[in-house]
Amino acid sequence: MTVNDIYTYLDDKYNFSSALSYDNVGHLVGSLNSTVTGIVVCLDCTDEAVSMAVEQGANLIVSHHPVIFDPLKSVTDESLVYRLIRNDISVISVHTNLDQADGGVNDALCSAIDLVNVEKVTDSEGFFYRIGELEEPMSAEVFANFVAEKLKLRVKYVGENNSVKRVAVCSGSGGSMLFEVAGTGVDAFVTADVKHDVFLDAHALGMVLLDAGHFETEDIIVAPLANELKTAFPKVNVAENHFTPIKYTK
Repeated sequence: MTVNDIYTYLDDKYNFSSALSYDNVGHLVGSLNSTVTGIVVCLDCTDEAVSMAVEQGANLIVSHHPVIFDPLKSVTDESLVYRLIRNDISVISVHTNLDQADGGVNDALCSAIDLVNVEKVTDSEGFFYRIGELEEPMSAEVFANFVAEKLKLRVKYVGENNSVKRVAVCSGSGGSMLFEVAGTGVDAFVTADVKHDVFLDAHALGMVLLDAGHFETEDIIVAPLANELKTAFPKVNVAENHFTPIKYTK
């Protein structure tokens, strides 16, 4: 089994050509002809993910965020790409095509917070999100604490006496979509990287808005993607890496 076999499987399932135009997805480092000795699945291709691959004898990393996004001006011995090449580790990155795909990141987020009757939505600029429903309505405060418990983090939110039933979700950075999402009539919007002024806008709209963390709203795809690869390629060891350098005060 080669890196190309894994690439072809992911392309068939998540269609790299469906990624947004600014994105950089697919096979980004290494040789497609390399025989796969193991796979590490991660949100970010960090030094820690590379160390796990080296320790486990894995020569393929499947990451969500592209290991190369902006054009590289150099590849020195201090760079991550240099370390990957020196250790003969290939990288396949599955980003916005995985965000929007059926069973992808947004669907994993809906599942994590127990939404039902989920529908796929694409906005006027081609960005995508999901709208679903809670089994039972919750107050804004109860819903914020519910999401915090499900995603295991502290949630920043606005919303007073609102009753939350219909919820929009956009994994990662979705704050810029607030007004379009609000126009759908949902009670709450769960996303991340929300700017201060966007919270103020949500408050003025009378809408519940949760910033549930970029890492937390996307890392939830790592386990299901790893399990999928284990099922598709049972002879290959597949490991999960959930490292983030971000910490929170108690």
